[in-house]
Amino acid sequence: MALSVLHMATTFRLSSSAVFKVWFFGAGMAIALAGALNLLNRRYGLAAFGLRVVCIVTNVFMICLAGVAGRATGASAAVQVVMLTVLTSALILSALRSASISPQAPLV
Repeated sequence: MALSVLHMATTFRLSSSAVFKVWFFGAGMAIALAGALNLLNRRYGLAAFGLRVVCIVTNVFMICLAGVAGRATGASAAVQVVMLTVLTSALILSALRSASISPQAPLV
């Protein structure tokens, strides 16, 4: 989630065209939504199998998007490594059952 805030905040420091800024900010929003999905998966993933599957698929697509975007925009190798490391870590954690919080019994 912090990465998405940083991504969206840097949009205003770009000297590119307005169209590029919109796409860059939109990518930050996609990262934020994937982060929110990961948080939901962490809390409810053991009880909601579909949520877990959607989260894992989203993380795979985000890794692919980051890889293609890094190549297409000419990002430095260090930036690409950081982005892919963070996103791959999210994928691994979303797939591990032990990273999820067990659902609690409802309070009566």
